[in-house]
Amino acid sequence: MTEVQAKKLPQLQAVKGMNDILPAESARWEWLEAKMRNVLQRYGYANVRTPIVEPTALFVRGIGEVTDIVEKEMYAFEDRADKHGQAEHLALRPEMTAGVVRAMIEHSYLRDSGRRLYYFGPMFRREKPQKGRYRQFHQMGVEALGFAGPDVDAEVILMGSRLLRELGLVDGEHVRLELNCLGEVAERRAHREALIAYLEQHKELLDEDSQRRLYTNPLRVLDTKNPALQAMANAAPKLLDFLGEASLAHFNGVRAILDAAGVAYQINPRLVRGLDYYNLTVFEWVTDKLGSQGTVCGGGRYDGLIEQLGGKAAPAVGFGMGMERMLLLLEEVGVLPSAPVPQAYAIVPSVKGLPQVMVTLEALRAAGVSVVLHPGQSSMKSQFKKADASGAAFALIFGEDEVAQGQVAVKPLRAEGAEQFIRPMADASAWAAELLNA
Repeated sequence: MTEVQAKKLPQLQAVKGMNDILPAESARWEWLEAKMRNVLQRYGYANVRTPIVEPTALFVRGIGEVTDIVEKEMYAFEDRADKHGQAEHLALRPEMTAGVVRAMIEHSYLRDSGRRLYYFGPMFRREKPQKGRYRQFHQMGVEALGFAGPDVDAEVILMGSRLLRELGLVDGEHVRLELNCLGEVAERRAHREALIAYLEQHKELLDEDSQRRLYTNPLRVLDTKNPALQAMANAAPKLLDFLGEASLAHFNGVRAILDAAGVAYQINPRLVRGLDYYNLTVFEWVTDKLGSQGTVCGGGRYDGLIEQLGGKAAPAVGFGMGMERMLLLLEEVGVLPSAPVPQAYAIVPSVKGLPQVMVTLEALRAAGVSVVLHPGQSSMKSQFKKADASGAAFALIFGEDEVAQGQVAVKPLRAEGAEQFIRPMADASAWAAELLNA
């Protein structure tokens, strides 16, 4: 044994804020993803997958240089230099909209028509880890690219609303929808000037973060969570009062569809979202069930981003939903399903006849039955204990006598008073339905 082998190596752990998702928990993730895919595909959305690592410039240009994400949270680094001494500036993606837009431009995917897309994947932001906010987190998102009208804004919101309902969340009880309209560039510019003038009159009230944003991103000052600034923020000039006829018509078009569909919402004039690329409609579903982590889904229209990233100007709208935060909310309100369990557990006390046993189990699985085989040989008592702990509805007992006669004893484990019965090993597909429909 070498000196290194003799010395016990320290145990390695995951990076703080980047969490393992173990099988019992990952089953809930799979359930959530399947529910989401089902809804998204009903609306005609197709899956897109983009790299985790992108050029740093993509997010500087797309998200905004003076946003918290780019200034403080993004994992950006300089790659190793190539043979010419050039090193790429790269970043772990902090969000995925910019990457999806980059992919659409690079592959000329918007040349013929608009695209409805959805994605799942990990994102990365270096911030203080806390419940519902992690350094590696996961999002589901949708992007409708190339569609200008309020009908697609409304469709995206209706889709989000349906998704939340089908997950078991009740509007008004578990979540509520907030809307705002950010207008267009000229309208935001006029509002910005009025807002800066107003904030300058209250400069002594502003905290350090708000003073930093006063001239770079004053809209975000209104999005403050500081309780001491709420009254001042509530009395600030409202962007809605600066909107022109076209912006109001677009917003009212969205509202008319939501009203007709019976989707409840609140107008929140302080809702601005955290990224620079939004215009016109913005929206969030918020909850009071998760403390300070109140936003569970949010998005809006970003008509300028495609051109901003080098493509031909085209409209776009979408939203993102944090998977960890959604799972926390579903757990909090008691609508998460329990972890899946097998329908049957195979007890095999002897290696004799094991090949025939395996063939029988394969026939059951081919018929749709989930069966767990006890690994190796151990006592019947031990195997029954494992079968009970598995949660399976049935134990399939392949004792030496049963196998010699080409039979399996089927013992119900959950139905009180139900008696054990015998079935032929050679015709497992014929009686698989008894296990599936129990």
